[in-house]
Amino acid sequence: MKPNEIIRDEIFQIIKNQLDSNDPPETKITYDRLISLGYNEFETKQLIGQCVSLEIFDVIKNKKPFNKSRYIKNLNLLPKEISE
Repeated sequence: MKPNEIIRDEIFQIIKNQLDSNDPPETKITYDRLISLGYNEFETKQLIGQCVSLEIFDVIKNKKPFNKSRYIKNLNLLPKEISE
């Protein structure tokens, strides 16, 4: 397995955990909305994964806490481009 596939799988696991626990509920709302717009499961998780990745990057690189409000704001923007 390639490094990018490993990272993708880990991000998809984070999304699965959020969907299973319904925390935050906006992840499930976004997931359902994107599916209803015609995105398949993989595409939907890729889009949500952009939001997850941004938060992971910010936590690691900038040593900032998880920004839940920005995460939710970006989920609500999908499928449009997210913002930092």
